[in-house]
Amino acid sequence: MRKKVLTIAGSDSSGGAGIQADLKTFHEHGVYGISSLTTVVAMDPDNGWAHNVFPMELHTVKEQLKTAISLNINALKTGMLGSPDIITAAAEVIDQANIPVVIDPVMVCKGEDDVLHPENLESLRKTLVPRATITTPNLFEAAKLAGYRLITTVEELENAAKIIHESGAQHVLIKAGKLVDDTKATDLLYDGEQFHYIQTDNVNTSYVHGAGCSYSAAITAEIANGKSVIEAVTSAKAFITSAVKEGFPLNQYVGPVYQKAIHKEAINVKVTTK
Repeated sequence: MRKKVLTIAGSDSSGGAGIQADLKTFHEHGVYGISSLTTVVAMDPDNGWAHNVFPMELHTVKEQLKTAISLNINALKTGMLGSPDIITAAAEVIDQANIPVVIDPVMVCKGEDDVLHPENLESLRKTLVPRATITTPNLFEAAKLAGYRLITTVEELENAAKIIHESGAQHVLIKAGKLVDDTKATDLLYDGEQFHYIQTDNVNTSYVHGAGCSYSAAITAEIANGKSVIEAVTSAKAFITSAVKEGFPLNQYVGPVYQKAIHKEAINVKVTTK
């Protein structure tokens, strides 16, 4: 039977990120996508593509989650949540469902500089991350979750992974980019015992809108399909590298990745464990 996967996230009106990216990625991985909207994000073409964020009412989010949980989902992921109350509602669904959970701790819209309000960050750290089968922060998000100002060295990268794991996440995947090797796109997967460095050749492009959402969605789908966490991450790394290679300009402001596994089989993913 086809697996059913839920995304609890925001809507990107440009179609590149958020639930739009998640649902495209789910479809490409052969799972049935279900969504619960937390926010709607619109971009103003008359004001430099400025992001305008419109949160959903808590009752509306809860009613969507009630629908989703009734469908006997096999895995779920979270993205932009927007408030401590919505984070709590997501946590309640996670506890009720008892399924694999991917927490993508989205803190800012691309192009925005402000981190989540402090109470939202604290709710992510204390309420949601401890429920994660795997959490997938980028360097900025990992620094905030670990209590660092910035992560600038490999030592800090590994220490941040340890701190986040100690907060309760079973696995921590930090998307480190060029921090380890400026010719490689490197991610660090930590399972509490070993560090797995997962690398592909760096793709020189600025068309990466939606990459984080698509990556975590691919991991979620692969776990739902029965793969182990490291197998899911390795497969998803090839998928997102392929998607980035096929990125394209949408307008003068943004270029999304293309959630299609065109080059996936040709992508060389190197895993080094220590």
